[in-house]
Amino acid sequence: MAAESDETAGQALVGGMTNAGAVFRHGDLVERPAPSTARALHAHLRALEEQGFDAAPTPVRLTDDGREQLTFIAGDVALPPFPRWVMTESALRSVGSLLRRLHGASRSIEVDTRVEWPRDLADPEGGTMLCHNDVCPDNVVFRDGRAAALIDFDQAAPGRPLWDVAMTARYWVPMVDPVSAAVSYPEGLDAATRLRILADSYGLATEERAELPGVIEQATASCRAFVADRVADGDPVFTQALSDRGGWRRWDRMQGWLVAHREMFTAALLD
Repeated sequence: MAAESDETAGQALVGGMTNAGAVFRHGDLVERPAPSTARALHAHLRALEEQGFDAAPTPVRLTDDGREQLTFIAGDVALPPFPRWVMTESALRSVGSLLRRLHGASRSIEVDTRVEWPRDLADPEGGTMLCHNDVCPDNVVFRDGRAAALIDFDQAAPGRPLWDVAMTARYWVPMVDPVSAAVSYPEGLDAATRLRILADSYGLATEERAELPGVIEQATASCRAFVADRVADGDPVFTQALSDRGGWRRWDRMQGWLVAHREMFTAALLD
């Protein structure tokens, strides 16, 4: 999230959709609505630190009015329409490397199975590792053109590492049709090349590369269902965004584009 203005409540941070207008910076702290999984999530973030992963906020406390405080991570966060600097190949490589670091630390942390983790963007097949599930540009802090930290773990849930890679690819390649990409991304991004760059920088194994295009299609379907649920609940932010971005026709077009180019993406990953 990026700073917008100074208020008596703190400095408003803009970006994202779920907590729009409800996140504030107070000096070295960020205060925001606490997710239902906050206690377990805070324990996970502390465990990441113990594993040597220093690229996520540190939990400070939960407040009596249902909010959480975490350390503020300084740097640059890109908001749509995304500037060209955040979509360079070197920036993409740094995102893949950062995600691999996160997974390397997360694999050693036992997931609390008693917690009702959010299912909105979670891997439908489940898993034994806590995935971030929302590594979009709005949730990556950059310094000097490189991904330095991940923020907003609200959608974290158990899943396969490959699911997290697929979700990340959706936003960073991006794995959307050219008409949809033109709304938020710079011109000239070659999806097949960038998907290979992400897989290489993450260090994706051969068998996972073969699966990735199909998992991206599955992740896109989950994202569509997530939006549909928000719209059905009358969420004004998601309803307006859906209207502004072309409605359900856009989602049909994206899914059709992915299916039509599945073989091209598989070849780019494996050749």
